[in-house]
Amino acid sequence: ALPAQAQQPSSSTKSWTQTLRSYVPFTSSPFPPPPAQPSPTGRNPLDTYREVSTIPRTSTSSYPYDAPSASAPPPTLQSSHGAPSNNEQETGADAATGNWVYPSEKMFFEAMKRKGHDTRAADMRTVVPIHNAVNERAWKEIKEWEAPYTQGTACDGPRLHSFAGLSTNMSPKARLNTLLGYQAPFDRHDWVIDRCGVQVDYVIDFYAGRPDAQGKPSFYLDVRPKLNSWEGVKMRALRGAGLA
Repeated sequence: ALPAQAQQPSSSTKSWTQTLRSYVPFTSSPFPPPPAQPSPTGRNPLDTYREVSTIPRTSTSSYPYDAPSASAPPPTLQSSHGAPSNNEQETGADAATGNWVYPSEKMFFEAMKRKGHDTRAADMRTVVPIHNAVNERAWKEIKEWEAPYTQGTACDGPRLHSFAGLSTNMSPKARLNTLLGYQAPFDRHDWVIDRCGVQVDYVIDFYAGRPDAQGKPSFYLDVRPKLNSWEGVKMRALRGAGLA
């Protein structure tokens, strides 16, 4: 069941960036980023800086894209499951750490424009840190799922193999909750992680909730292994029984 905060539907119509900003109550810093200073031409410059995440990639992931040019087209990375690894944008791994590198403001803006969203360049200064923070939170919950299966072993933890944004394809659990009268998620991601040779598919549903007493929005991630493999079924069953 969903928490009470995720049960109240939203009635207002907003742009893509307004919706994302209102749904997520946190960014990568305790204060919102200052407004970008306009360039001499009067246009807001889009930053090309890319933040390195805390999320390690697998050595078998195909990420030759080091992005010397923020506008260069990204490659299409195929997962072992035969689906595109990232329907949003594959942005590669950091050469020094092997961790996923998040897209820059410029890359994010151009990706959203290609997908037809009514996004604004001025919003990228806020939206990109939100995007990064959401992924960090999802990874934290995945590590909690994975911890019982790596503790006391030689495995150094899970790594992200591939990922996909499937906002138009509702998960079975989300569809059932919607039929029961709960609010539909506003986004869905599917991640494939590698646990030292064992691949596990995860689905992540993103829900918006009602503002709290201070007027701040609430936000809920439903992260769980998919039931498309014995490993996923086992993990869900053991956690449900309180054994993992």
